[in-house]
Amino acid sequence: MPTLFSRILAGELPARFVWQDSKAAGFLTIAPLTPGHTLVVPRQEVDQWTETDDDLLAHCVTVAKAIGRGAQRAWNAPRAGLFIAGFEVPHLHIHVAPTWDMSDFDLAKAQLEKDEAALDNAAMRLRTALRELGFTEEVPTES
Repeated sequence: MPTLFSRILAGELPARFVWQDSKAAGFLTIAPLTPGHTLVVPRQEVDQWTETDDDLLAHCVTVAKAIGRGAQRAWNAPRAGLFIAGFEVPHLHIHVAPTWDMSDFDLAKAQLEKDEAALDNAAMRLRTALRELGFTEEVPTES
């Protein structure tokens, strides 16, 4: 049975994509810890990062690094946070977000963002920053 993320990647469920390539995609989470909180997800369904092919995991981390640079730029954040929790959805996903201190990593603070305009704005800001950094082919124009 396809995971929630596989359904998003297939276009069956909506998402605000900020990155798309043949191996992975990045889209905003609907329960962000900070504005711009993005999930980097491989197109291949892999449950745990420890089971992921080394090349695919390296690619996902490279994508996460690019998105992290974009997040720092878009929000003038001192750091880009990155973590893999792995319990929410049984499909590898790397959390990337602009961060200001350690409390920005507390998943208990994640709340469903009900303001669609805030999510749209965050996606636009991150896409713009990624394009400014030279990632024009991987950054979709919308959605």
